[in-house]
Amino acid sequence: QVQLVESGGRLVEAGDSLTLSCAASGTLYSIDVMGWYRQVPGKERELVAEMTIDGNTHYGDFVKGRFTVSRENHRYATYLQMNQLKSEDTAVYFCKADRVRVAWDQIRSNIWGQGTQVTVSS
Repeated sequence: QVQLVESGGRLVEAGDSLTLSCAASGTLYSIDVMGWYRQVPGKERELVAEMTIDGNTHYGDFVKGRFTVSRENHRYATYLQMNQLKSEDTAVYFCKADRVRVAWDQIRSNIWGQGTQVTVSS
């Protein structure tokens, strides 16, 4: 059983910076993709940023250079550094792991954390 646990979400003011952390636990051999999504009530979950095991990144269009995703592969962890936060960044941020090898012949896909709330006051 693979679990993802996020931390770091809290109330901040517009213009502040915040770093989210996510750690995977369980029987793990490798995680191909780790990243972050966010969701507000009434809207679909959207990609914030993701990084492959070899360092390739992909960001949502709204990020515009404000956020940086990183990983520590040996710790099965990912981080999201968020700068210049805006009120519209208020959301629940979810960690996601994809193509997770849990045995030599078993891969799990689309594993989600429980989410962490980020609230940006204007």
